[in-house]
Amino acid sequence: MKKIITLLLALLLITIAKTFSQTRVNTMPVIIEKNGRHALLVDGKPFLILGGQTHNSSAWPAMLPQLWLAVEKLHANTLEVPIYWEQIEAQQGKFDFSVVDTLLTQARQHKVHLVLLWFATWKNGSNHYMPEWMKQDAAKYPNVSGKNGQPIDSPSPHSKATLETDINAFTSVMKYLKQADVQHTVLMIQVENESGTWGSVRDYSPIAQKLFEGPVPAKLLKPEVLKALNRPANAAGSWQQVFGDDADEYFHAWSVAHFIGQVAAAGKAVYPLPMYVNAALRDPLTNPKATNYESGGPTDNVIPIWKAAAPAIDLLAPDIYLSGSERVLKVIELYNRPDNTLFVPEAGLIPDNAKYMYDVIAHGGIGFSPFGIDDNGEGKKPAEVAEKLAPFALEYAAATPMMRELATWAFEGKIKAVVEHDDQAKQTIDLGAWQAVVTFGTRNGGETKANAQPNGKMMIVQLAENKFILMGTQCHVTFKPTGANSGKAWQYLKVEEGYYKNGVFKALRILNGDETDWGGPAFSAEPTVVQATLTLR
Repeated sequence: MKKIITLLLALLLITIAKTFSQTRVNTMPVIIEKNGRHALLVDGKPFLILGGQTHNSSAWPAMLPQLWLAVEKLHANTLEVPIYWEQIEAQQGKFDFSVVDTLLTQARQHKVHLVLLWFATWKNGSNHYMPEWMKQDAAKYPNVSGKNGQPIDSPSPHSKATLETDINAFTSVMKYLKQADVQHTVLMIQVENESGTWGSVRDYSPIAQKLFEGPVPAKLLKPEVLKALNRPANAAGSWQQVFGDDADEYFHAWSVAHFIGQVAAAGKAVYPLPMYVNAALRDPLTNPKATNYESGGPTDNVIPIWKAAAPAIDLLAPDIYLSGSERVLKVIELYNRPDNTLFVPEAGLIPDNAKYMYDVIAHGGIGFSPFGIDDNGEGKKPAEVAEKLAPFALEYAAATPMMRELATWAFEGKIKAVVEHDDQAKQTIDLGAWQAVVTFGTRNGGETKANAQPNGKMMIVQLAENKFILMGTQCHVTFKPTGANSGKAWQYLKVEEGYYKNGVFKALRILNGDETDWGGPAFSAEPTVVQATLTLR
């Protein structure tokens, strides 16, 4: 009898352990914050999205085989893929989730996570993904009216009917996901796409004009919000009285954000996955007028308005299609805030953009993704797809074995990075007791040949005061003691080239001689991972 009881207790303990393990593994993805830094937890641990986004019309079953080929060639762990309101609710009140089922099934087969993009009321400022039955009833689901009454190809954020219909559809999607995705294949939801308006700074319809002439909502009159918008702490009154020349744009930003915030809040009440909104950017260096970009979206100058109007949105994410290192790095800086998790859901699929993944990770970002990874029905051969993706695929392949470590180090603030600027000048990284000097180009003995394009980059993880993980391309690095040890002799105690496996660095070889004596370890066009330990002489 005693043996039977012992056996039953043992079986009970095994069952409890298995249940706990399954619960821990299948926990809801969540974004956490500590000391102004953020992490996306997946299965309870920090996760770095090495993503790829499809072209707009690639989420149909017939297009998926070539899409999964691109994901494989990219070495991505997450696919960002749209789901279409016009497909899901082709008939009012009747929902078809077959495409969602297909995406979930095939993502699991390919062992890839998903970020679903809700293409609904807004897509690039327009309403083109609304169902046909909504497009045919413009009176009920109106667009923006321009300043002179001209029609604008953009949905009005002041339509109660549009809001209620979007909420109904989105909550239906979230209800379905809750029961269809217990594995949490889907990590996040993008609510709408590049919301805002081209061709008019705001809606000038009668209902919008009445709201514009009324008082500014109390949420925007809080001292901290007014301070962030460079307005007096006691400002009050109409939009024009409070915001002056910026009133039209700020009113539209509030209106769009308030609309989308309500959609997100309703969806989260059903199934609280992390949710974000992506931004079509303005030039961050020149402070242009809102007539020059998509007004109303979460551009850098109206982030405080979006935060106040849409608290259900977890983060505002920049889509990077700007050119020039100064502009891109400024965008990353502006969207990396204590109250905003950094995530780049779209970057132009050009070689130069691959380097910015390093800067995003160093800023504590949770992920990075180039746009348009598939051939979009052009019939490209696998070799052509692989060539197009290569600059990003090389980085993803190097990062994948240490993805969890990179995510944890980023959250802990242990990573610093530099990317080659347009002037190709060398750069320095402050590492406390040491300073790393990064020179971009190909090293030949004591000389450096400049890169043909400014695509060099270096990421340094500080494991201890004198111990570092280096990852980079098209550059070489050397170190200098700082502080009280400035000018003292030093040397490499050990330099190892290798890789991470199961959280442990595995050395392939020890680097010495020609590989370290000419200004430090050199990094070629293919990303290399090096562990270096330094010592004073």
